[in-house]
Amino acid sequence: MIAKRYIFFPVLALIGVVVVLGVIVIRSANSPDRERTGETEPLVSLKPTQTTLAHLYFSDQENQFLIAEARSLKHPENPAFFAKSIVEALIKGPQRGLVRTIPQNTKIRAIYVTQEGICYVDLTSKIADQHPGGIKSELLTVYSIVNSVVLNVPEVEAVKILINGSESTTLAGHIDLQVPVKANMLLIR
Repeated sequence: MIAKRYIFFPVLALIGVVVVLGVIVIRSANSPDRERTGETEPLVSLKPTQTTLAHLYFSDQENQFLIAEARSLKHPENPAFFAKSIVEALIKGPQRGLVRTIPQNTKIRAIYVTQEGICYVDLTSKIADQHPGGIKSELLTVYSIVNSVVLNVPEVEAVKILINGSESTTLAGHIDLQVPVKANMLLIR
């Protein structure tokens, strides 16, 4: 009987320790002090917080200049999500008498914004494969994306266009895509 008592108390103490540790772990996981310990909350909500009037740049009928088309877009707090909304709207095309600058079958693979203000826009190869070609058309495609993102997303200073996750020298043989591109106001009318 004495042997059973010596086993019973250590087992009971062990169970008590496990319960106390469990309570401590659960409380610390729900604690508002998580940021101090290095844990962070989930990134930002994917839900848009508001809509914003954005100016999207499409080609004029003569394929000479970019013209702004005002569009109300969902604007999440995260600049990458807002940039994605802008590029998605560019791919869908204009709504009022302008000409699309991005081939319709192009898809977005990824978009992210660095702390240095560079927005990386990774598109499928359809943007190059189905592009009509020509220096002016390529120029308007590149600056349609660049101007639309840079002039609407304050956190972005330049855009780096990637194709299928890789750096490309050009889109259709003319415009250098190896460096991030800044907005070009001279193309806007």
